[in-house]
Amino acid sequence: MKLTTIVIDDEPIALEKLKSYVEKVPFLTLGAACQTGFEAMAYLAENDADLIITDINMPDLSGMDFVKSMSNPPLVIFTTAYAQYAVDSYKVNAVDYLLKPYGFVDFQKAVHKALDIYASKSASPAGVQPESLFVKTDYRYVRVPLTDIRFIKGYGEYLQIYVTGNASPLLTLSSFAAIKAKLTPAFLQVHRSYIVNMEHVQQVERGRVVMDNDASIPVGDSFKATLQEFLREHGIGKK
Repeated sequence: MKLTTIVIDDEPIALEKLKSYVEKVPFLTLGAACQTGFEAMAYLAENDADLIITDINMPDLSGMDFVKSMSNPPLVIFTTAYAQYAVDSYKVNAVDYLLKPYGFVDFQKAVHKALDIYASKSASPAGVQPESLFVKTDYRYVRVPLTDIRFIKGYGEYLQIYVTGNASPLLTLSSFAAIKAKLTPAFLQVHRSYIVNMEHVQQVERGRVVMDNDASIPVGDSFKATLQEFLREHGIGKK
């Protein structure tokens, strides 16, 4: 399995670095190396891509706006010299972001996340939702029915998965983008650090959701509209 990859950076040295890193990874194939989002658009008009690795802060068209312009973007990894863009990258469901100056080890970790997501999407027939996850934790895989997951918390490079009947969460090395590709529509991201299973939500209040075990989960400002849309589709009653 190989991922056709586009790399984008307006700085020639940074672009050459990306190209060399892609060529070192066996499961990546370089489709195009572009200095602007417009060049990448021209390539995508005639070709497909599985992964885009793009700088964010570029003149004329930022990497963020380039990705937002696509109705169905492929997997995306952002690179940036500015840590404040990290939150924005999660809003467009990026696989990961690389903070400059990054090395090959960090690059490898990010593209392996992309490979995991791509493989999971390819393995599942269209329209078929999985009923459980195999979560790697403590050197073993634990099968977890999706209906048993209350909520998921981002914890650095790890995820804490809170499951009914477990006193402690399962800790696994993964990302929100990777696990969201395997979840059902009942799961909703309500904060940059939280995904909740709406089947386990007891009530929704201003600025938080309360789970059926009384855990209180904050709702981030940028996720309020998504939550309200879910409530409109699945709720009744007037304001």
